[in-house]
Amino acid sequence: MIDELELSAGSPLVPARRRVAPWIAGAVLAVLAAFFVMLVMASPDNGAAAESPLLGRPAPAAVGELDDGTVFDLSRRKGSWVVLNFFRADCVPCIEEHPELISFVDQQRSQDRNRVEFYSVVVDDTREDVEEFFAARGGDWPVVYSDNDSLSVAFGVAAVPETWIIDADGIVRVRYVGKVTAESLSVTIQQLREGAS
Repeated sequence: MIDELELSAGSPLVPARRRVAPWIAGAVLAVLAAFFVMLVMASPDNGAAAESPLLGRPAPAAVGELDDGTVFDLSRRKGSWVVLNFFRADCVPCIEEHPELISFVDQQRSQDRNRVEFYSVVVDDTREDVEEFFAARGGDWPVVYSDNDSLSVAFGVAAVPETWIIDADGIVRVRYVGKVTAESLSVTIQQLREGAS
């Protein structure tokens, strides 16, 4: 009997339900619109500093092979600040950030002292694709390859590009997820150096 009353046109419950439905639909649309605005407003241009259990700890043992065939051993880089940029040749954000990396390396080379060593670390890619990438886009810094992507596994790289800054004592200082700029790298390293002195 109650069900019949609720469904009958003369029942006061039916108009109440009809008045609530537009409010619910409007609230759902407002939430979706706010979410869309947040996605549009989010800046994809700058990598975001991200947490990692490695921060503040010695960098993992990372051994690979440089593009010239010599061994790359991160533990032998102590005494120098090191930037590792994990990338893949077909990664669109990697392609977009590449001119910034060229600018950063050029800035570092123009300094008489306190230069930072910069390395691109290949993730899940072939030498041929990487060589074509650099031939087409420029950049003449060392490229590191590792068997079974052991370097990216050691650093817990989730997606490319990722950029890591390691200080002269071999301590991991910063992890950036996403694209970076020459300015953000330079400023971050300068601030870290000033904080350490």
